[in-house]
Amino acid sequence: MIDILHAPLPYEGLLPTRDADGIDLVVIHCTELPDLAMAREYGERVLYESGGGASGHYYIDRDGSVLCYVDPLRVANHTRGYNPRSIGIELVNTGRYPDWFHSARQVMTEPYPPRQIDALRALLDHLTGRFPSLRHIAGHEDLDTAMVPASDDPENEVPRKRDPGPQFPWARAYDAGRLGRLAG
Repeated sequence: MIDILHAPLPYEGLLPTRDADGIDLVVIHCTELPDLAMAREYGERVLYESGGGASGHYYIDRDGSVLCYVDPLRVANHTRGYNPRSIGIELVNTGRYPDWFHSARQVMTEPYPPRQIDALRALLDHLTGRFPSLRHIAGHEDLDTAMVPASDDPENEVPRKRDPGPQFPWARAYDAGRLGRLAG
């Protein structure tokens, strides 16, 4: 059993709905922000004409607390090209913050705490039980492989997305028998 705090984003009701049997993918992200409060602030920002913003469905803080910002039966904007079929899970982690695209700051060094990974495993168990069609798992970096000009040197390119990054413990994070790793 997992304790999930429902904390819907203000625009959740504007997001399109979808059928449960069309959801076959979980995408693991990290917030690349210092804390959950800032991740919430970024998630509440309206970025699209539809009135929505960029957000995962679930957020897991470093202490293992799990929050649901967008109902999984709605399409959240978290991974270009994969949103209609996927559930986005954001792990609070600094990542490359605050210089996401600086060429000298592309190394992600913050480890993921065991309590956070335990909560992720519990959430994945919950989701695979609720959505029998879930078959795949991927990192954001696996699916969005675009390169962008570095902020310090536009002649140099850096990955647009690196999350969850090299510190993410894939072998411990999920049961490979239930979800197969998907790459773009």
